[in-house]
Amino acid sequence: VQLQASGGGLVQAGGSLRLACAASGSTFSRYAMAWFRQAPGKEREFVAAISYSGGSTDYADSVKGRFTISKDNAKSTLFLQMNRLKPEDTAVYYCAATLGSTWSSAYWGQGTQVTVSS
Repeated sequence: VQLQASGGGLVQAGGSLRLACAASGSTFSRYAMAWFRQAPGKEREFVAAISYSGGSTDYADSVKGRFTISKDNAKSTLFLQMNRLKPEDTAVYYCAATLGSTWSSAYWGQGTQVTVSS
């Protein structure tokens, strides 16, 4: 599966952004999906995940209540709605897809930059 992330940009603290990850090349509905992020000088970290059906989600504590992950299997697209953004949310955001139970063998998109100004 090929993944193309988009929707990043510059936003003020307290604002919102919606990231999208368009998938192609395989049956999107078979994949569990996730968003990860990597800030400068830091390791890549988990942000949110969603099951292949979209019926189950999981979030990092740092984004719970502010971010919402969703997937549209009909449009082969993953979304991340980010509200009440904070400067510490600044990072490159990556989408990932897996058929397995871990992210170590996942397919990755190219990343989209999110910058939150204070």
